[in-house]
Amino acid sequence: MEQPIFAAMLSVKATELSDNEKRILEKSNPLGITLFNRNIANKIQLKKLIKDIKETIGRDNVLIGIDQEGGRVRRLKEPEYPSYAGQQTLGRLYQEINPQTAREATRLQTKLIAQDLSEAGINLNYSPCIDLLHKDTSEVLRSRIFSNEPKIVADLGNIVVNTYKNNGIIPCIKHLPGHGRAQVDPHLELPKINCSLKELEKDFYPFQKLKDCPFGMTAHIVVTEVDNEQPLTQSPKGIKELIRKIIGFEGFLISDSIDMHALKGSIEEKATLSLQAGCDSLCYCAGQEEELEALTKLKIWLTEHAMARLKTAENILTIKNSEQNRTDDLKEYQTLVGKIEAYEETYDSTEVLFKMKNKKHT
Repeated sequence: MEQPIFAAMLSVKATELSDNEKRILEKSNPLGITLFNRNIANKIQLKKLIKDIKETIGRDNVLIGIDQEGGRVRRLKEPEYPSYAGQQTLGRLYQEINPQTAREATRLQTKLIAQDLSEAGINLNYSPCIDLLHKDTSEVLRSRIFSNEPKIVADLGNIVVNTYKNNGIIPCIKHLPGHGRAQVDPHLELPKINCSLKELEKDFYPFQKLKDCPFGMTAHIVVTEVDNEQPLTQSPKGIKELIRKIIGFEGFLISDSIDMHALKGSIEEKATLSLQAGCDSLCYCAGQEEELEALTKLKIWLTEHAMARLKTAENILTIKNSEQNRTDDLKEYQTLVGKIEAYEETYDSTEVLFKMKNKKHT
């Protein structure tokens, strides 16, 4: 009898697996692992780490996830990987130059990123971000959003989703049901959205248009019109009424990182509440072995519904990514957007939280 799959995208601490991490992964059989800056030193090391993760867990369908959006949110960095435009830049191309230029730049960028991921052994990208830009959108999100126009967000987001699918990478739309009105960073505190559902229709629009995306990630926000207390990630009513009903999303639903400060309680409580609310899987990013141990003791497995949604997404992994014309694609891409210079290191909330926790445990 096959071992059930632990309903979690877990994370590890460094550039190689510790003996204890190997034991935890082998025993728990998680859905997969999400990689961060701390896990990546160079291409050779990255490939070895991914190989070790897959061999340790021991399944053919282990997911290796990453945030490689383009712009400042990227884990595969210069100089070994090219710099790509942020989504806000692509959206401005759409509005200030012409839509077709932006569409082609978005397609080429996504294809190039897909090749970077495939070469390393990564098969899931937490992208695109299809939140809607608002006047007071938190700084942590602004450069990651295509536009304040729902149709532009949906148009470019659709290109990202389909290009990843056509190149063997599972895309994940985020952050359901819409995070653009959040004025604070959920890594640090819980945003509250005090708007009517009528007002939120614009925010829902891109998600409704991309509802067939195989993966989606929840937002750690309170939508007071639906649930005045629980963050969407942990709100049964929010997930059922907003994500599954109004938006109509039927894909695999993963929580945003449960170690963010927007969620309260122990790591076990955060995990349990997220899955009970209707998430198919949780996402844990802090990489602390004590918390990994605590989570795996919960023995929370993918449900039958979650497994069916996962199978649909896994069909994408049978598509082979073609390396043909990469040089030509990169040249054409740079003609459209200009040469993107290496980004200066900027604030990365996930890594800040990791460092805080790591310091606390040492």
